[in-house]
Amino acid sequence: MQRTSSVSYPAALVRALRTELASAISDYSANEVPNLCSRLGLLPGDREESFKSKFKYAERRLLDKSAAELVPVAGRLLEEIDSYSLSEARSKLDEHGRPMVSELTRKRVIAIFNSKVLTTDDDHMAFLRRIWPIEKMPSIFADRYPDRTLEEDLVQATVRNSDWDDRDILEYVGLLTCSQKQFFRFLQEVTSPLAQSPDTQAVLVAAINDHIRHDGFRLTVVRMMSGSPVYEVQAATIGSPADAGISKALAAYDADTIHARWAEALDRRDTNPEGAITIARTLLEDVCKWIIIEADDEYDEKDDLPQLYKRLAKILKLAPDNHTEIVFKQILGSCQSVVEALGSLRNKISDAHSRGPRRVRPAPRHAQLAVNLSGAMATFLIDTWNARKAEQSAAAD
Repeated sequence: MQRTSSVSYPAALVRALRTELASAISDYSANEVPNLCSRLGLLPGDREESFKSKFKYAERRLLDKSAAELVPVAGRLLEEIDSYSLSEARSKLDEHGRPMVSELTRKRVIAIFNSKVLTTDDDHMAFLRRIWPIEKMPSIFADRYPDRTLEEDLVQATVRNSDWDDRDILEYVGLLTCSQKQFFRFLQEVTSPLAQSPDTQAVLVAAINDHIRHDGFRLTVVRMMSGSPVYEVQAATIGSPADAGISKALAAYDADTIHARWAEALDRRDTNPEGAITIARTLLEDVCKWIIIEADDEYDEKDDLPQLYKRLAKILKLAPDNHTEIVFKQILGSCQSVVEALGSLRNKISDAHSRGPRRVRPAPRHAQLAVNLSGAMATFLIDTWNARKAEQSAAAD
């Protein structure tokens, strides 16, 4: 996507990309540098200038390029060479001004590996090599061992010794400071079926999503690999357009219990579908019970959601038989069907009962449907009750 010139880029990121570009260009022979710069869209020059200093030759021609122009120049060069440092500098500049995962979220993701291993189904070193060119990255002890690589550090600290745990490894490969593109690549690789067993994969995805969702992202299934899901980081839909309206209505009715239940359902909707479905039903049960009691009526403690709704429908005159218009009879009949379906959905795929060997595992979309339907029905019941109370008050006057 083309970036607009109005974007203000941090000077440090611009300098870093110019330096990486000049360094990568200077790896070519002095004879090749002028032609290479021309191919990259930089100003022409002669070999004599190039022979004096390849780095200075490239740097002078990069100075007339704006920050936004440097990104495509780097892209053209990366089509010819493989450079992790240049790719990272380009990505960091290109990502500036876009939605980002915070440093705090990265720290929380790394902390997951205090209790979980990086990979259950792959060799640690093979796993790391798929994500980082550790055999080319400099040692973290480069001041003492200038010729040593990060891979040699890792072998020394994890294979020969046990000095670094998985959290240490992630910090040393740069997960806290790498580009977001590289961070997302790690999330996709660490949750791959090549790296995790089915049980650990599901738990790990849920744990990661619980953190990155706060920044507007989520791991989403994009395809299957031999029956196992493959995930990709995508922008998450933060709630639905109705969330704010439902929250306002439920908070106005009962902030301590009803709205708290709704907030819990929202919190679980994307990360814990089973729990969200359970809360969705409980929310409707609470609303039914609250209004029944407020209406000076009674319910039996053993009443389930459909039974509670039928009692409340009589109080609120929501039974289809109370209306003559066909369209209202159809809508109210559908409302009853929705309530019954929510109860059935909860019984089949929520966390309220033992899963058993053949239970269906609900996806986030199932939880979104259940929670959204529950919130809409709860709001409708509360609004109807408020309308009935207003009618009664007007009649009394």
